[in-house]
Amino acid sequence: MLTPGKLISFLGYVSLAIKPLNQLGKTYSLYQRALASAERIFEILDTEPEIKELPGAIKLPPIEGYVCFKDVSFGYDSNELILENINLEIEPGEKVALVGPSGVGKTTLVSLIPRFYDSISGVVAIDGHDVKKVKLASLRQQISIVPQETILFNGTIGDNIAYGRPEATEEEIAEAARKANVDRFIESLSRGYDTEVGERGVKLSGGERQRIAIARAILRDPRILILDEATSAVDAETE
Repeated sequence: MLTPGKLISFLGYVSLAIKPLNQLGKTYSLYQRALASAERIFEILDTEPEIKELPGAIKLPPIEGYVCFKDVSFGYDSNELILENINLEIEPGEKVALVGPSGVGKTTLVSLIPRFYDSISGVVAIDGHDVKKVKLASLRQQISIVPQETILFNGTIGDNIAYGRPEATEEEIAEAARKANVDRFIESLSRGYDTEVGERGVKLSGGERQRIAIARAILRDPRILILDEATSAVDAETE
């Protein structure tokens, strides 16, 4: 016979068991989500890169920045060329602007310099070194790129500017911001360089994100700086 005391004890045990069981259910749900995320992550990690170092690739020494395109042709489809027999020489320190309507291959052309793509024919060389014959890390470490779509990471403004040079001092970060004409905006914020930008920089305007990305590129002090419509969201006066 169930006595009042036994009933109270039973209900007490049930209440004690409910919380662990709920927690177990939440843990299982979290495990399932983590498993799905892990599958996507490993799918990316297991993807074979299209651009690979050639056997015997050498480390690119510190460069001056002389860029040469010699009879370069490229197409995402080999049957339809976007660039054909391009010949171009850019001297160290020289500023070159590529002007033309959308879709003519301006971004594609500059993407051949850090070897995001390989030309179908011809040679892209830096200081006389064919970019296909040097180690990718040694090539890309000496180039800074600010793409059309600005990429900021969830963190502070200072962290985002210093992303390419984590060892940079506060003074160097501030100087890069000044050169990118974003220092006054940052200093007007209550937390300054410690201001959180949010995921992909959602707390900032398009122009502010672009100027921070430019400051990040400047801080690395590259021998080759590529700006791919990097001021499209910046007002005319700032630009």
